[in-house]
Amino acid sequence: MILKGSQRGNAAKLARHLMNVQDNEHVELHELRGFISDEQLLDALLEAQAVAKGTRCQQHLFSLSLNPPEGERVDVATFETAIDMAEQRLGLDGHPRAIVFHEKEGRRHAHAVWSRIDVETMTAKNLPFFKRRLMEVSKELYLQHGWDMPKGIVDQALRNPLNFTRAEWQQAKRAMADPQLVKAMFKQAWQASDNAETLQAALKEKGFFLARGDRRGVVALDYQGEIYALARWSGVKTKDVKARLPETDKLPSVQERREEIARAMSGQLHKYALEINKTYCQKYPSIEFKRTQAVERHRVERKALDQMQRARWDKETAARAARLPKGIGSLWSRVTGKYSKIRTQNELDAWQSYIRDQAERDSMVARQLDERQQLQRAIKQIREKRTQEIAELHLELSAYLMMERDHAATARIKPEKAKQPDQTPKDKTRERDRSRDNGPDFNL
Repeated sequence: MILKGSQRGNAAKLARHLMNVQDNEHVELHELRGFISDEQLLDALLEAQAVAKGTRCQQHLFSLSLNPPEGERVDVATFETAIDMAEQRLGLDGHPRAIVFHEKEGRRHAHAVWSRIDVETMTAKNLPFFKRRLMEVSKELYLQHGWDMPKGIVDQALRNPLNFTRAEWQQAKRAMADPQLVKAMFKQAWQASDNAETLQAALKEKGFFLARGDRRGVVALDYQGEIYALARWSGVKTKDVKARLPETDKLPSVQERREEIARAMSGQLHKYALEINKTYCQKYPSIEFKRTQAVERHRVERKALDQMQRARWDKETAARAARLPKGIGSLWSRVTGKYSKIRTQNELDAWQSYIRDQAERDSMVARQLDERQQLQRAIKQIREKRTQEIAELHLELSAYLMMERDHAATARIKPEKAKQPDQTPKDKTRERDRSRDNGPDFNL
């Protein structure tokens, strides 16, 4: 299970992101602990933010995401155990905590948020080396459950460079490309080059063109004019980009590069792009309709299960309460110890009912995830086909641009040759036969 954490502020923005049902098919607020507001995540996080105003801490929250391996079934208890382990390693025991579950594209992951503020001392909990500690917890979880451990966890030097942030995902989605493929292209081009010329050539082969950015230094543009920060998408530092491209002033500006791409984008290539999008739009709506129908049906099923379990829980709670003696019999049962035995049995029955309800929810979620994954495989095939066609379009555009540049360079060279005077072999021979003046002869 991959654990990624960060310190942050802006409680309202985080709450909206975690409860976003537009980008997630299912969102479940699983737990609110240590907050006065125990029903709404936004109210709880705003409460933590209000407490933090009594301190100087700006990043008063610690957000953790937990992503299980693809294809593995992980129940709620496993997520809770992982969150508890992370909480203990970070020293956040007893701090207010929220847990949210997300489901998207047939996969389930969890988010946990803690308040870093200790209300007794009104100071923020320091979290040194939290990335290293989360990595240790992640290793333990992989070993405990027998999951295949990623190479990046075994050896940091082998970590996956294709991981992308949400902003990078949205940027690539605007260009209708697979962000993982785009990042792989940049990474491959960077590794295959050792100077500015080879880097530009490697990117051109993949349909990306370097330009001089306003604030982000060197950027790359695709055939749609979408801007990609070279350092971020190549997975390197800004100083490495400056070292490999020291003369950034010689690069064209973003506007100049866009104009160049616009000129090179012939009507035929533009037609190809429209055909790709049209084909995708014809196939995708039917599958998207099936996905939407499945999501709505799953939501109705979960809501019905929650209502049934809540009604059953209330009925069983009333039955357990009826077991307890009342009136004078209650006093006598306390003396004889009968009251304590009944209360202990009630607590055991309540715990077993909770475990039963959780198992029912886990079973329903697992069944729905299986159904959703089958549909996701069909969606993935359509996306991969579109991505492949977009990549081929990048190559087509690259070849057209290089052909146009070669033609322009040839056109510039021909007039220069025409201005040079013609020299016959005879003239060249006469020039070679000219004798040099060796100066006066002092031997006379």
